Amino acid sequence: MGNQKPEHIGIIPDGNRRWAKGNGMEKQDGYAYGLDPGMKLLQLAKRQGIREITYYGFTVDNCKRPSIQVAAFQKACVKAVEMLTKEGADLLVVGDSGSKCFPKELLPYTKRTSIRGGGIRLNFLVNYGWKWDLSHIRIDGQPYSKEISRIDLIIRWGGMRRLSGFLPIQSVYADFYILDHLWPDYNDTDFLDALNWYQTQDVTLGG
Repeated sequence: MGNQKPEHIGIIPDGNRRWAKGNGMEKQDGYAYGLDPGMKLLQLAKRQGIREITYYGFTVDNCKRPSIQVAAFQKACVKAVEMLTKEGADLLVVGDSGSKCFPKELLPYTKRTSIRGGGIRLNFLVNYGWKWDLSHIRIDGQPYSKEISRIDLIIRWGGMRRLSGFLPIQSVYADFYILDHLWPDYNDTDFLDALNWYQTQDVTLGG
């Protein structure tokens, strides 16, 4: 057993639409309720000394959903980045910025930007697709996400046991922690329990 702290944690904040439906709302209304959890998690990660966090915003495939839902999660991603920039961080937004589905407000952050003195490396996947990411390897041997480091631990809310295309190269040796409750019901215990669980894992990186 190990006694290690993950340097880089990937966050898959799933369940916003299911949460909204379960609370008598329209599906698209759930995305706004995922904003505060993202901020709380970032603040806790900084207090715990985590060096890098990557949030899964939305995918290229998500843009096939009804237009009212697309508009809602685009707005939520813009708002999330606005909120996260209130914290000291080195921010990078990664995704197909040439697509009409990519919020233009986030274009300034497609190059890593030091916010409020910098600090934790904060990555946000927006209009991200694994095929899009890997297609760049043919050009210079590196994916579009090359500035994002290897992930040690992935935490997924919402009970699903899948990556959903989340950074396939960086996730190659990641440990996977699943929470059955939905992302808007996040509490800090979720994150702390995941860290404690990670300490018990035999992290060998294939060795």
